[in-house]
Formats: sequence, structure tokens, C-alpha cells
Amino acid sequence: MCKKELTWEEVKANLNFTPEEEAEIQLEEDIIEATIQARKNSKLSQRELSEKTGIQQPAIARIESRSRSPKASTLIKLLYPMGYTIRVVPLNNNRIKKRLIREKTKSK
Repeated sequence: MCKKELTWEEVKANLNFTPEEEAEIQLEEDIIEATIQARKNSKLSQRELSEKTGIQQPAIARIESRSRSPKASTLIKLLYPMGYTIRVVPLNNNRIKKRLIREKTKSK
């Protein structure tokens, strides 16, 4: 008997994340996406960014593919040579709540 492969939505539904955990995951995804966009805006390949930062290209690829969670120090090393940094700002709780509601609606 062959097992049916689950979709990400099915797996996610079974994980029972709290709204706070979902917001944390989304925040990490947003940070990674912003880092990718910074690299592209700087017109750098992963290899070129590796040469500027000393972070190996495969490690950059793992971060960008979201198979590894980057440490804050790694993000800073990646962003600084491109003229970017990390900033701590207040959360827009209404935006987060709306996003969580959209995600829950999609999964139903």
C-alpha cells in the first residue's frame, strides 16, 4: 500500500501552531525574503555575496531556500556589505492578525 504524500497545508494543519508561533514563522520568512531581495537589488549572485561576507555559498543557498534558520549574526554579516542592517520596530498587531486570519481561511 502506497502512502499518500501530504501537502504543506495538510502538514501545517496537523502541527497545531499557536498564533504566536505562526507569527514567528512568518516573521522569519519575511526576514529571509527581505535578505534575498537585498541581494538581488545589489545585483549580487550568492557566490559574489559569499566572497564579500566569508559565508560559504551553500550556506547562503540553505538560508534562501529556507532549509536553515539563520542566526542574527549571520543575517548581519550578509546584509552589512550590501548596505543593509536589521532594525527593531514595533509590531503592527492588526496586520499580523489579518494575515493569520487569511492563512486560517486558506487552510479550510
